[in-house]
Amino acid sequence: MSSSLDLRSVLEFALDTAWQAGRITLGYFQTGIVPERKSDKSPVTAADKAAEQKIRELTTRYWPDDGIIGEEFGNHTGTSGYTWTVDPIDGTKSFVQGVPIYSVLLSLTDGKRPLVGVVHFPALNETVYATQGGGCYWNGRRTQVSSVATVRDSVLLASDIDAFDKYNRAAPWKRLVDSTYFQRTWGDSYGYALVATGRAEIMVDPWMAIWDCGPLQVVLEEAGGTFTDWNGNPTIYAGEAIATNGKVFDEVMGLVRG
Repeated sequence: MSSSLDLRSVLEFALDTAWQAGRITLGYFQTGIVPERKSDKSPVTAADKAAEQKIRELTTRYWPDDGIIGEEFGNHTGTSGYTWTVDPIDGTKSFVQGVPIYSVLLSLTDGKRPLVGVVHFPALNETVYATQGGGCYWNGRRTQVSSVATVRDSVLLASDIDAFDKYNRAAPWKRLVDSTYFQRTWGDSYGYALVATGRAEIMVDPWMAIWDCGPLQVVLEEAGGTFTDWNGNPTIYAGEAIATNGKVFDEVMGLVRG
């Protein structure tokens, strides 16, 4: 990949690749698929593996000098300075249960931040995507965060409520719950997509892997929102995340910091 990176071409590749991987997952969805358990007790299925294999095959074919960081098959170090992050099924627990809010996550990073991000929901036929400086789109139409300006009017989302105790975030989580309009567990990447498309205002996770975060920073920022760690630093590398519509960011940080 040259230094004069054509983000539009990269986006077109990423959209098509995520769609192809998504088609693979749909072949397994709501079929009674039985997951295996990985060493960390999280589930993995044949669909996760087949989808990531497709993404790696296409990425290696068209961008052979780029690195790859994938959930199921590890890291490949490239020579271009660019790296793809791959989560073939974000929300495998939802997928296994036949719940359609799982996604294929794909991003291209320059080692510092994502330049292109795609969040594709195969079973919902929804895709949210962005390029740095190019805006955020939802199924082909420009999209943006909500205009809600206060935490008391905000919808707060999370994936796993028990995780806040596990990662010593119970107190800030309770402050957010007590301060927001209402709360839902429309979680995993779906929650971040909801914030980016103006359907919620705050999404928080006390722990996230790099492949979970990959496309989310560029998607949220190009929609007018924020994607940061719990200290308010914009990054996909912190192992945790808070997304907001931007307008409530300072108030959210105040509550998180106590």
